[in-house]
Amino acid sequence: MPPSQACCAHDHDCEASDCGPAYSLYKHIDLPRVVCLNERDQGTAKNVFKPWAQRTQPTPAPLRSNEDDDELLLHVPFDGAVKLKAISVIGGTGGTAPAKLRVYTNRSDLDFSSVSSVPAVQEWDLQEDVGGMMEYPTQVAKFNGVHSIDLYFSGCFGADFSEIHFIGFKGEYSERKRQAVEAVYEARPMPEDHKVPGQNQGPQWQA
Repeated sequence: MPPSQACCAHDHDCEASDCGPAYSLYKHIDLPRVVCLNERDQGTAKNVFKPWAQRTQPTPAPLRSNEDDDELLLHVPFDGAVKLKAISVIGGTGGTAPAKLRVYTNRSDLDFSSVSSVPAVQEWDLQEDVGGMMEYPTQVAKFNGVHSIDLYFSGCFGADFSEIHFIGFKGEYSERKRQAVEAVYEARPMPEDHKVPGQNQGPQWQA
């Protein structure tokens, strides 16, 4: 599959155009379950998910790979189902921005030994984009009903490690449905749940 291309979609005033709500899926990321392989400082992967309006603000502890190894494999679970329409990535300066991105959906079994042999749902050649101007559209039909997404970043623009300050997800969220068992019980009423006050005699409930 040839890599998809970026779309320069934000060469306007995003605040005036109200781009923020379209990139609000960060609120539905299950942050305690976010995992990143090869991050230099454990837990910093969570710092790259923030509101769209803050995307270009400095990230005090950005996500960085280990020295002499630019790969990052990031597992991002959501608290419901999402339809993913586009991804935005802001990397570091000095050649540390990641150069390639391969994405997988609804997987929990990937690591560096398996990711190269598993076909990606979609992949992109990334660009250095410190201003947050680039958007990487998805093939939306392949990104419907997504409960988790794995992002495999590889390569960079000359540095010996990669760095990411922001990852944004554009799309729609569907709240996770509650367990159907809550409605099943009412489908077969129980007599003690339907007594009329003062009714102590008379025929019993007939099934």
